[in-house]
Amino acid sequence: MLDFEPTKSRTDPSEIGLTRRHLMSMALTTGAFGSAILAPGAFAKENDAVNTGQIQKLLPGFRQMRLKTSGAEINTFLKGDGPPLLLLHGHPQTVACWHKVAPTLAERFTVVLADLRGYGDSSKPEGGKDSIGYSKREMARDQLEVMRALGFDRFQAVGHDRGGRVLHRLLLDHPDAVSKAVLLDIAPTATMYAKVNKEFATRYMWWFFLIQPAPLPETLIGNNLEFYLQTHINKQNKTPGAIDPVAFEEYRRCYSRETLHAVCEDYRAAAGIDLIHDEADSDRRIGCPLLVLWGGKGVVGSSYDVLDTWRAKANDVQGGSLPCGHYLPEEAPELLLGKLNAFLA
Repeated sequence: MLDFEPTKSRTDPSEIGLTRRHLMSMALTTGAFGSAILAPGAFAKENDAVNTGQIQKLLPGFRQMRLKTSGAEINTFLKGDGPPLLLLHGHPQTVACWHKVAPTLAERFTVVLADLRGYGDSSKPEGGKDSIGYSKREMARDQLEVMRALGFDRFQAVGHDRGGRVLHRLLLDHPDAVSKAVLLDIAPTATMYAKVNKEFATRYMWWFFLIQPAPLPETLIGNNLEFYLQTHINKQNKTPGAIDPVAFEEYRRCYSRETLHAVCEDYRAAAGIDLIHDEADSDRRIGCPLLVLWGGKGVVGSSYDVLDTWRAKANDVQGGSLPCGHYLPEEAPELLLGKLNAFLA
């Protein structure tokens, strides 16, 4: 259960205006959400020094909250007073990955940035049997409850990488919650595992290494977390200089041994319980309009007909590639903004 009473739902963008702006201003400045509000940087792990000024440089004017859902505590940032728009990051990143696009989007939307369960400054519950605590169903429920807590029963959403997989499950489990969705640089998880070849297994080796039973990947990667993090990002980034050093420091700050274990649980769930859920829903289709974008220099675009993979899952799909690698929000922010502004209501 949430640890505070959600605000009254407002699903029509025309209703959000002045009333919503005053409501959020009051809540965020006075602590009207009670224990849901923490000061910036208050999510630091023990012995983890946080430069709160760094995240504010990346996300100027965004308010930080900690929202308790039925299964986790989600680190959340909020700015704007337009129609609600949820942005979900991927691995090995955090909300900081949106820093080149979120401030501009907040001029038009109420932008909600949320660290996924297990990532960034969100809590990292145990995965439990079959890593079910990191099933995309549980991770999607977190984000639905975050949006409802903020007063949004219906919203638009963008998901990159792991965040896109969480969004895919959200679209299936809660079809009335999302009016339009954008998926960045992914094909469906079940499709990718079903069509594995040597090239894919080589280029996406972590899909097979991180799923090994604990503590094998945790121990080996944990011996040099920074090396793994830097190597992982460099491998997928095809635009030199695209990853801001301040953003990388945020990724490194948050990439602790505790995070690494949660990441492994996320990938274990994707190769297990998520596939079971996907099989059970294999005949269901995404009903809302779907925009699919991918990096033309990345693995997904070179390995799959991305639009076809999603047209097998959804009724209304459009999209194309951008001239970059995997990290669209950081490698091609202006092009991405153009696509989002043209598609989102």
